[in-house]
Order: sequence, then structure tokens, then C-alpha cells
Amino acid sequence: MKINWGTSIVIAFALFMSFILYFVIKVQSNSKYDNELVVEEYYKNDAKYDAEMTRVQNAKNLDAKPVIKLMNEGISIVFPQQFDSKKIAGKVSLYRPSSKILDFEVPISLSDSTLLIPKKSLLGGRWDLTIDWQYDGVPYTMKEQLYLN
Repeated sequence: MKINWGTSIVIAFALFMSFILYFVIKVQSNSKYDNELVVEEYYKNDAKYDAEMTRVQNAKNLDAKPVIKLMNEGISIVFPQQFDSKKIAGKVSLYRPSSKILDFEVPISLSDSTLLIPKKSLLGGRWDLTIDWQYDGVPYTMKEQLYLN
């Protein structure tokens, strides 16, 4: 039986589509290839974007900003001396882009101007740190990427 060129093209297209479809099904069904969203409830977070940009701008307008230091003990966040540490309220969020399971939050409760996040709760690699705090009714947000060894 002789196959003409038109039939060969149809067979080639069918094989190519089968090849692509095999990999799509494999990636969707295997939990090893986790394709989770960056943020749960993406649209709700997007609706709050303007308020977040106001908080970020408030932090940029500060004369003295919190200083984030990587130390042997962990991550140290030092708030400026002009702030009364007892009036600072908020949270520090640590987001791990590679695994949602490792994300966590630390409430800000200060006795002096320094907050220490222990290294034992941090794995090496990239972390996105977000500091959300309020002082005298003014909200602030600061974001930074950290790379730990």
C-alpha cells in the first residue's frame, strides 16, 4: 500500500498533537509539577492594590526607614529610633516563591526597636519579605527580597 504526501502530513500532525497532549496530561495530573497560583484569591488581592500602593508610598516618604539585616541568628528588622516601639503594630510576612508550604507570618511585638526572625525557621534560598505596620494611625508597607545561604 502506497501512502501519498497528504496522508503523511495528516499522520504527522496527529502524532505531533498526541505528543503534546501526552505532556499536557502528564503535567496536569502529576503533583510533582505543582502549578499553584502565586496568591490564593488573586482577584480579591488585586482589588486592594491601591491601598497597598498608598502604604508603600507612606513608607518611602519616611526620613528614616526600617533596616533589614541578615545575621547569623536570622533576619533582624530595626525600626528607626524616632518611632516609639510600643506604638508599632503589624506583621512581617515571609513568602517563599518556590513553596507555599514554607510561607509564614510573624506579628510585630517590640520591647526595643529590633525584631529578630530566627534562622531555624528559614531555609536557604529566596524569600520575599513584607513588613506591614502601623504607627499613630498611619499604615506603612515595605517589601524586600532576601537570599539566604
